[in-house]
Amino acid sequence: MALLSVLTPVLAAVLCMVMGFMFVKSRQTETTSQGKTKGGSKAGFRPWVDQDLQDDTEIPSKEAEDNEWADNTEEEEDLPHVPYSPPCYPEEKMLQRSQEFYTLMNQRRSVRFISPEPVPREVIDNVIHTAGTAPSGAHTEPWTFIVVSDPETKHQVRLIVEEEEEVNYRQRMGDKWVHDLAKLRTNWIKEYLDEAPYLILIFKQTYGILPNGKKKTHYYNEISVSISCGILLAALQNVGLVTVTSTPLNCGPQLRLLLKRPANEKLLMLLPVGYPASDATVPDLNRKPLDDIMVHM
Repeated sequence: MALLSVLTPVLAAVLCMVMGFMFVKSRQTETTSQGKTKGGSKAGFRPWVDQDLQDDTEIPSKEAEDNEWADNTEEEEDLPHVPYSPPCYPEEKMLQRSQEFYTLMNQRRSVRFISPEPVPREVIDNVIHTAGTAPSGAHTEPWTFIVVSDPETKHQVRLIVEEEEEVNYRQRMGDKWVHDLAKLRTNWIKEYLDEAPYLILIFKQTYGILPNGKKKTHYYNEISVSISCGILLAALQNVGLVTVTSTPLNCGPQLRLLLKRPANEKLLMLLPVGYPASDATVPDLNRKPLDDIMVHM
């Protein structure tokens, strides 16, 4: 008993030390984890990443489902299926069509010199209608295409883009990126935003809003809208119009405000659209051969 009474204070002190060490260690781990989440490691730090553009599919928690988010019973549960019989071509015709389509698309170039010549509005309607045929996660169709033809609004878009792009080129992008772009003769001056008869701004809907005001999950919203953009580029090429794919870094919030878009929409891409200018030029680039982009197993 005497030995136990002597050791009890010692054991209590040791126990306190162990608990204190574990507490300090857990705090250090939490701090390190937060640091990585917020800023990332120095080697992986990418100041040019647009924080407004993340594939942020919002999946509601159980607590949120009861309030803001719609549950499955509020949406269509059963979807009828119908027969599908697309055209079936002979092999010779398939080969011919595939070669003709490749030839057409291989002529597609990013063009920064766009004519102000008017383009029929119906043509723009049709190419966007075509882009809307893209597949999407759970058929949520999470895209909004904003078509701007008003000269004053186009100019406001240009002012916003050029202000941010100058900061991008001078600070955010870094020397390597700017150097890699030098051969393309591109900079933060975007005259085509005024000159093109149309600007098409493509927004991804991070979630949908049902008639009752509740939110609807949009799965893979960024991938879905990106596929739609690819189809849009093909549709523009098909009708003889040109564009340049523009992803103006950190311009999304200002452009969303200018165009009066809701908070669930985030800018993914900006396309100036029109005929090529009579003096338009493009870099003399070569595309990779098939063997460099395809692996047949």
